[in-house]
Amino acid sequence: MALPPDFDPQIYAVVHRCFAEALGLEDDEISPDSRIIDDLGAESLDFLDIVYRLERAFDIRIPRGGVEQASREGLEEGEEYEVNGILTEKAIARLAEAMPEVPRDEFKPGLKASEVPLLFRVATFYNLVVQLLKQKEQGDDNP
Repeated sequence: MALPPDFDPQIYAVVHRCFAEALGLEDDEISPDSRIIDDLGAESLDFLDIVYRLERAFDIRIPRGGVEQASREGLEEGEEYEVNGILTEKAIARLAEAMPEVPRDEFKPGLKASEVPLLFRVATFYNLVVQLLKQKEQGDDNP
């Protein structure tokens, strides 16, 4: 994964530490493009632990369903996000925009809403933290 030009190594170091501590992993087992479930073996309770650690470390509040919420924002009124658990083509496109750290070829037609967490990378949480810190700095504590 190419790091963004505004990549902050200090923020990433804290995000990295939170993942290592929550999942009991060594530093070299985690990279920005590590898939949280498939590569790092995280389960649903681990996500809660990771989020808790990030919230405490950065004094932020990570909204539940934030990635889904961000991908729904680009939909026109009345447009469907999913049909029978399958994301619409428009929802997949919005999700890809909301998660630039995930390779585009992973956003395939037929993607189920329940499969979205499989796309999450460590960089997904890094990007979320950076976004929330910017909002906090601007005085918008409730994204």
